[in-house]
Amino acid sequence: MSLTRRRLMKGAAALGSLWAMGCASTKTAERESPPVKKKILILGGTAFLGPALVERALSRGHTLTLFNRGKTRPGLFPQVEKLQGDRDGKLQALEGRQWDAVIDTSGYVPRVVKASAELLAPNVGHYLFVSSISVYGDTSKGGIGEDSPVATVADETTEDVSQHYGALKALCEKAAEAALPGRVSNVRPGLIVGPDDPTDRFTYWPVRVAQGGEVLAPGDGEDPVQFIDVRDLAAFLIGLVEHQAMGVFNATGPAETLSMRGLLETCKAAHGSNATFTWAASPFLEAQKVSPWSDMPVWIPRASTDMGISRVSHARARAQGLGFRPLEETVRDTLAWFRTLPPERQAKLRSGLPPEREREVLAAWHQQGETGTPPTARP
Repeated sequence: MSLTRRRLMKGAAALGSLWAMGCASTKTAERESPPVKKKILILGGTAFLGPALVERALSRGHTLTLFNRGKTRPGLFPQVEKLQGDRDGKLQALEGRQWDAVIDTSGYVPRVVKASAELLAPNVGHYLFVSSISVYGDTSKGGIGEDSPVATVADETTEDVSQHYGALKALCEKAAEAALPGRVSNVRPGLIVGPDDPTDRFTYWPVRVAQGGEVLAPGDGEDPVQFIDVRDLAAFLIGLVEHQAMGVFNATGPAETLSMRGLLETCKAAHGSNATFTWAASPFLEAQKVSPWSDMPVWIPRASTDMGISRVSHARARAQGLGFRPLEETVRDTLAWFRTLPPERQAKLRSGLPPEREREVLAAWHQQGETGTPPTARP
């Protein structure tokens, strides 16, 4: 079963640790000495990772400026300076201003990143670009490290993010480094999860398991999964700024290998749910047109040509201070946040199988078990 890169990473906006059940917490590493207060510019700052960054930076005593179009939740953080403009051609508000560091959470096109990086280069000491692990060209094997080859695109002028997301992110990294040589951190997160996630790519599981009953679960339960809580990622990014740590870092987790079974069992334990898991084999799900990552979020089967996405090395980032809260905390906080959303939003998850489709697939699985004959897939 294979995944296309477009399906795998489409929608990533900026598109985790002892996560296993019962393990002790390893909180994100805190430095012993208080941080030197920094003036930080955030390009973006109002969606998912942005607010987590703002909250972390403010808690550490830094002074912030947000630059964005002012369209997404403009009322957030009234105590923080906001500059309005557009990364694509309207950067005048940034001219002549100085900051210790800039965190670029919203760069997807090299031309746009080049413009902001070159404009800011004379007036900032550190440019931190939030990239993605989908920059890697070969995801068919595990152990991907920061020095693994990145994806390329024949036409480097293309701006088709949906088709060339990873390659364009790699070119964005290159553009930032060209503008500020030796003064750039390129951070490559995996799947970012937790409260405020608009995609439901992780949220599906805490919500579905909390509902209880028979839950369709993918594979045999032993496929590894990786992701990072948005708050742990934010703490790591602010830590890099505080210590002016340059270089490339994969930011994903957990600290130890976590299986799909471990994820679902933790969701069950966190909520005291009565859920039971029916593990359906990958070939069956493929025949039923149930796709990894989208229909079965987080999950990538071991036989997939993209299996390496769930086996990325984060040793360099951990050595630089990346840490992880317990999985149970992420699960509980994600569900608590989701339950604050309007009823109409809660009624329709943006990832995962709709309830009626899940029931159909479960029925087909049981029929196969009873008759020994795979049922015909739904067209």
